[in-house]
Amino acid sequence: MARQVRTALNSGCERIHKLVERSATMSTQVRITLQDEIYRRAKRLAEMSNREVEELLAQAIELSFSPVSETGGDYPTVSTMSDQEVIELSELQMAPRQDRRFGKLLDKQQAGTLNAREQSELLALMQFYQESLLRKAQALGEAVRRGLRQPLTP
Repeated sequence: MARQVRTALNSGCERIHKLVERSATMSTQVRITLQDEIYRRAKRLAEMSNREVEELLAQAIELSFSPVSETGGDYPTVSTMSDQEVIELSELQMAPRQDRRFGKLLDKQQAGTLNAREQSELLALMQFYQESLLRKAQALGEAVRRGLRQPLTP
């Protein structure tokens, strides 16, 4: 089951990577109003990563909506999984190779040395990480609900 979940997440990661690559061909322009503090943060992050603030904001918005699939998602509902599948999903970790690459790309972003391909790869890995974390949290909640594990404590 963990392999099925990992395969589904990798498929989602590839889908996000393609979406990010297509983002350069955007055709709809939208005007938004941001709070000054949010704009200052976005501007600072854009400066740190040697990007235009408009590009950074567009990618942030794109990432926030990318988990919303037009086809309904590729993942089985956690509540329909067996106890073993729920436990496996609750223990899911990013593959060590992906984790190392993610760290390197984050370092390059902070240093302002990412190229366009690496930026797309970083965004795809960030999305993969976020989706994995969400699925893991859902599995942890389900495991607690079923009495398979104790609730996490701070």
